[in-house]
Amino acid sequence: MTQLDIEPAKTVDARGAACPGPLMDLIGAIRDVDPGDVVVLLSDSDRSLTDVPEWVEEAGNELRAVEEGDDHHEIYVEKV
Repeated sequence: MTQLDIEPAKTVDARGAACPGPLMDLIGAIRDVDPGDVVVLLSDSDRSLTDVPEWVEEAGNELRAVEEGDDHHEIYVEKV
């Protein structure tokens, strides 16, 4: 759980996947949830830190939080 206490409806574990895999996995998960639900992407690709926020803005969803860890990042996206 993050310090923001965001409870995700779905978790996408894309650790080990090369880009654009993590983003594609996130897009698929966002399609499967309801508006207002949050999906968390676990990715060890630094490129996800730029690709995901760009896509979120273009798609009209909301970036709720980004937590950068030592071995992976957690990116929380709310479907609008």
